Amino acid sequence: MKKIFSLIALAAISLIPAMLFAQAKSAYTPQEYIDKVLKKDPNYLNAIAAIKAVDKNGKVVAEWNSNLPVLTASTLKTITTGLALVYFGEDYKFSTSLKYSGSISGGTLHGDLWIVGGGDPSLGSEDGMAYPIDSIFGVWTSAMKDLGIKTVEGNIVIDDRYLEREVIPSSWAWGNIGYDYGSAPSGLPFHQDIQNVRIIPGKKEGEKPQIKVLYPQIPGFTYVNALTTGPAKSGDWSEYNASDLARVGKFTGSVPLDRDTIRSTISNKFSYLSCGAAFRDFAVSQGIVILGPDVLPIEDVQDADLTEIATTYSPELWKITAQTLLVSDNFYAETLFKQLGKKMFGDGSYRAAKRAAKKLLDSLGVNTVGYTQDDGSGLSRENYLSPNFFCNFYSAMAKQPCFEKFVGGFPYPGVGTLRNVLKDPKKFNADIAAGVHAKSGSLSCVKTYAGYVYAGPKHGLIKFAILVNNYACPTREIQKHLEGFMYSLASAD
Repeated sequence: MKKIFSLIALAAISLIPAMLFAQAKSAYTPQEYIDKVLKKDPNYLNAIAAIKAVDKNGKVVAEWNSNLPVLTASTLKTITTGLALVYFGEDYKFSTSLKYSGSISGGTLHGDLWIVGGGDPSLGSEDGMAYPIDSIFGVWTSAMKDLGIKTVEGNIVIDDRYLEREVIPSSWAWGNIGYDYGSAPSGLPFHQDIQNVRIIPGKKEGEKPQIKVLYPQIPGFTYVNALTTGPAKSGDWSEYNASDLARVGKFTGSVPLDRDTIRSTISNKFSYLSCGAAFRDFAVSQGIVILGPDVLPIEDVQDADLTEIATTYSPELWKITAQTLLVSDNFYAETLFKQLGKKMFGDGSYRAAKRAAKKLLDSLGVNTVGYTQDDGSGLSRENYLSPNFFCNFYSAMAKQPCFEKFVGGFPYPGVGTLRNVLKDPKKFNADIAAGVHAKSGSLSCVKTYAGYVYAGPKHGLIKFAILVNNYACPTREIQKHLEGFMYSLASAD
């Protein structure tokens, strides 16, 4: 299982002797770092930088353009996961059901099997926190056998109506949606709505490479291969595009001659059908005969009276939110976002999700000036949040019963998306840097961090956001001062 941070580590930080903070701490206070470092750097002055940090007493520790709404990138996931924990509760579980239509007699189901989705984003996931799909399918087939079902006359019907089918939020770029990070939520998700593929370059330049789809399969799907084999050392320039308008995907670009194999993950816009096909194969392997040849989407059948065979559940929500933050999983974040709209308004659409998020923020007493949220993950370039909003939200979350599980999911130096952050021993004392618990975010010309920092006793747990947009330099030039600022927060006493 991938490591999920515990607040035990955070509590341990509070035991660090005060003398440690005098050793190798930042040469600047957080505000001095802004005034004497960031504001003297042309890369920051020619970009848009928005920063705020407040301590345990609500006192401003540092700020610069703190009310300015800017692009957030993946720091937005902290808002989505926090709202989900508040609304659903940390132990909430999503469900998926196997049902049947018709009747059972003589060991035969005279009807169809129905897989009814409940939006469980962990279904079929290979993440360590998810239940293995064979164990879930095993529960379903065992329950079928308990009912005496040995043969199914009909087909497998997929009911994914729990969430509205929207291939992407309307503000996502077309170029994003073919990749694994561009997978959109489904009412019946499966395998995180991605497919594993292997591309084998041709034997000589100009030849068409082979494409092998490993898992899962999509019934009736066509892959258009417009790839070519490029020169040795030319790099992997393959691209993939697909939508939910038709069961067709297209590979374009080139792959280098000198690579034996290129493994990739691509977005699956028909994951609900993949779930049906995977379960069919599993059931047959367990000795169940399914005579109907098809896996049918819900629009191809009429509604019927259904009888439940079995219902299985996801891991607890806090494990899903922790995984979302740990590896910055867009698919989990988008699914959680749409779940808010579904549960609050009975509408599993993005428009309902945005309404639900705003209503929840109001209920928490968070001022939504400087807040515009268009998706759950931060991939959209229509998410604009101010550092002031982040700090207000984090302060409200610190008062919630789910706070321990919330902050426990944040990456920290050496772990998750912060595995390479604040790691240079020549610049940063590891014990001091360990006080940083933050989510990172990246888009083209956007680099951000937001979260919590345990400082000295005077400031306690600091809430902060540092958001930099529209820079015209290599990201590494922005990154070094982002780390420097976070270290100044951790050094504050």
